[in-house]
Amino acid sequence: MGQPTGQPFAYLFERFPSFTQTFCFREVLEMRRQSVVAPIFAIRDPSGEPRQDFPAELDGLTTYLPASFDEALKADAFRRAARRGIADLRALWGDEQEKRRIYEALWLAPELRRRGVEHVHVHFAGIAARTAFWLKRLAGIRYSFTAHANDIFCEESPERLEMLIREAEVVVTVSDFSVRYLQERFPAHAQKVRRVYNGIHLERFRLADPNPSRPLILAVGRYIEKKGFLDLIAACRQLGARPFECLIVGQGPLEAELRAAAEDDNRIQITGPRGEEEIIALLARASVFALPCINEQAGGKDNLPTVIMEAMAAGLPVVSTPIAGVPEMTIDGETGFLVPEHDVEALTARLIGLLDDPERARAMGAAGRKRCEALFATERTTQELKATLASGGAFNVKSKGWWSRIFNR
Repeated sequence: MGQPTGQPFAYLFERFPSFTQTFCFREVLEMRRQSVVAPIFAIRDPSGEPRQDFPAELDGLTTYLPASFDEALKADAFRRAARRGIADLRALWGDEQEKRRIYEALWLAPELRRRGVEHVHVHFAGIAARTAFWLKRLAGIRYSFTAHANDIFCEESPERLEMLIREAEVVVTVSDFSVRYLQERFPAHAQKVRRVYNGIHLERFRLADPNPSRPLILAVGRYIEKKGFLDLIAACRQLGARPFECLIVGQGPLEAELRAAAEDDNRIQITGPRGEEEIIALLARASVFALPCINEQAGGKDNLPTVIMEAMAAGLPVVSTPIAGVPEMTIDGETGFLVPEHDVEALTARLIGLLDDPERARAMGAAGRKRCEALFATERTTQELKATLASGGAFNVKSKGWWSRIFNR
């Protein structure tokens, strides 16, 4: 298998690179620029997603796990270890529905050994985090994870989330709101939970230069309930005869409903998905960025929407709602406005105020850009993440021989 290379830790993703999780590959790239060249593993290849804006630097860097473990199970040692792991899974989680996590952990263990990796970092408290849990339980490999939004707000099993947190060396989450949320839910592990904001590459965004004769209200996000796009369409319908256009960029299950809501008003366009470069260009000609987030009936919510950071980087005033971590980004009356969720009248009034007072809009956008530079520049957030992972032991490479015991006991 070769000798360990002494890498400090590895990334383990459910899928990578993902069009909907640009913050993940930005973080990986910035880690590499800061001399942390961590191996990348992904459980799934997002081959069906748009890829036109993925940096060429990512090409060929990801090791994908097998789609099937039939070949691995032909080996006696792997099969014996899998039986023991599945028995452990059944005793701990009550069934075998996630036995693939056992196979993934057993397949990864020797691959990590070959690279000298003893710690993995995961994004989202989902499938990859559960695989990391079994890596630790079966092979002694440490792990940490970054929790984001629905992975903690809408988790299927609070008991399993508690296990993931208990066994992690450190738990990162992306807002002060979600730090408090996790600490209050799991007080026994409160000291493990740290806040590190997601970051963006500020230099990619140029300051907006809107067209005053036809201002653009821009919204970007998945076409799902928590984005509040139906409220935005309703507010735009109340803007009277003033000239404007509203573009809602994205894709998702509510597309038909959004199109129906915007029907007969040619100022409102449901554009479908756009690449990152196209979105950057739209930000550069927008007047206002709107994302009226809401709490979903099932409990889902946005936490720290990356698109708000991007709008701030472009010097745009933001109109949103005080959901989760949004008030840590948009300061009401300073970098934009926060309105109560589902309050279409208030949303309409704030849009009118910014459209009718472009000087104030520009001043708010400039304040947002300064806040973005201070808090969300990826150089800064990645340094903070490195320090946090170091506190959890991610950079301590101490060979313990776990790879020999897992298959040979």
